[in-house]
Amino acid sequence: MTAESKQVFQVIPAIDLLDGEAVRLEQGDFERVALRAGDPGELVARLSAAGPPLLHLVDLEGSRSGRLRPDLIRDLIARADGTPVQASGGIRSVVDAETLLEAGASRVVIGTAAFANEGALKEFSEALGNRLVVAIDSRSGVVANAGWKTSTGLTVEEAAERCADAGVSRLLCTAIDRDGTLAGPDLDLLVRVRERSGLPVLAAGGVGSLADLRSLHELGLEGAIVGRALLEGRIPLTTVTAFDI
Repeated sequence: MTAESKQVFQVIPAIDLLDGEAVRLEQGDFERVALRAGDPGELVARLSAAGPPLLHLVDLEGSRSGRLRPDLIRDLIARADGTPVQASGGIRSVVDAETLLEAGASRVVIGTAAFANEGALKEFSEALGNRLVVAIDSRSGVVANAGWKTSTGLTVEEAAERCADAGVSRLLCTAIDRDGTLAGPDLDLLVRVRERSGLPVLAAGGVGSLADLRSLHELGLEGAIVGRALLEGRIPLTTVTAFDI
């Protein structure tokens, strides 16, 4: 690959919030905390100081309950010291999404609300444009929602097509069974979503090494959300500034 054709690949740190702590769960199970990373504000400040292109902030309690906590998000964004933040958790309407944008988020991620009804995707896409990211969270090839506790009944291919048809600008695809495990990303899943949607895709779930990041880059993905591997030092924090392919 020449310097002229080399794609920019983003390594985006994840901060997940639960019970006042920054944590990493295994496979989205609230009873299986794989890592406790302490005070979320301190973690946001430390990660933003490394110069990432973006921070991925997830209010797990909001995801589970559907209750938005904009004051919490606002306070954490203030600790990011200008680093853009992609926020999620508890968004169930366009008004909710706009509330988090007003709290300082650069982009919002929706999952449950995206597939709540046939017109939801288009409504969100028209209102938010490129500030919207739609999450396709896969368990055995089927999209899960409500904090990954229930199934939408949609295959990931069907969900990807719906997003493209609605004018969504970007997807975040997570392999739930690999999330927080460091077992490697589900490359087949990611290829299916990218090819069926034709949209930029961020990968999440299972990323545990530089080799995993290289594999994702080779697939032509936009970037990867990385949590546990960064926090445990398996992937150097310097990769968020310059990932040497």
